[in-house]
Amino acid sequence: MHRASVSPVSAQIRWGIVGPGRIAEKVVEDFAVVPGARAVAVASRSLDRAQDFAGRHDLQRAYGSYAELVADPDVDVLYVATPHPQHAAVALAALRAGKALLVEKAFTATTAGAAEVVARARADGIFVMEAMWTRFQPAVVRLRELVAEGAIGEVRSVQADLGVTRAFDPADRLFARELGGGALLDLGVYVVSFAQMLLGTPDTVTATGSRFSTGVDAEASLLLGYADGRSAALMTSLRNALPGQARVYGTEGWIDVLPRFHHPQTIVLHRGDAEPETITRPQLGGGYAHELIEVTECVRAGRTESAVMPLADTLAVQDVLQQAAEQLGVYHAEASANL
Repeated sequence: MHRASVSPVSAQIRWGIVGPGRIAEKVVEDFAVVPGARAVAVASRSLDRAQDFAGRHDLQRAYGSYAELVADPDVDVLYVATPHPQHAAVALAALRAGKALLVEKAFTATTAGAAEVVARARADGIFVMEAMWTRFQPAVVRLRELVAEGAIGEVRSVQADLGVTRAFDPADRLFARELGGGALLDLGVYVVSFAQMLLGTPDTVTATGSRFSTGVDAEASLLLGYADGRSAALMTSLRNALPGQARVYGTEGWIDVLPRFHHPQTIVLHRGDAEPETITRPQLGGGYAHELIEVTECVRAGRTESAVMPLADTLAVQDVLQQAAEQLGVYHAEASANL
């Protein structure tokens, strides 16, 4: 394996952006508040698009193919924000080049694709993390602390929903099966990851929902079951807006995560007969800074996984999503390895 040169500890960790889409536009702005990191390059399959992105965000280099950015020796970490089915091929190429990775959720289009990326990263000892920003939001960090402290007793159930209204357009990524469209991979990943974070990996997955004419899921309701009786009731949709709220039930109380739960500022603790306690923890920057800080610090320290968003959790979530999709008759595939 040929490892890319990594910046010395005194220097900044250099990032490259793979796929200058809507999410990358937001993420790249948060480098302004991330100590010790800077975005230096971007790649798109359209050189014009890459150059436009680089110009607007003051990046040094723009490439008209992902392969060129993967080969750039002056980039330490790649942030992968392409459509889901392209994640695995880009990630595997990046790992062969010795590059650390932050891969947008859903991590890949399939469980097999995720497993291949994780196996390669572990074998080569290279840092990889799924870009599940929810786990790094200060309000969610406080939620996990409260749970760990026993503030609501034993967690027995989780409810969460996330849905938006989108006019059906078969050309749009959200509705195209070959681009990993559908509610589950785009929005359902949040509700599933939130439940898995608190309850662990479920023993059973039961899904109901509907599909668009393009063959992707339009909406889904999931019941995650655990052998000891715990459960999660989750909803996601591209057909209609949902509140975007979550509730964590324990044996001695519950915690409300106010909308939108995947990047909240406020949680409300209810325990016993005590008055509800409202806890507010604002985000840094646009909220993406926290995961960027995690990756930057992990790479600088030589860690190969995040303790907050470990690869085992990513694999578990990906498997739940695939089980749910297949129960709805939706079958995704990874894109070819041609970058």
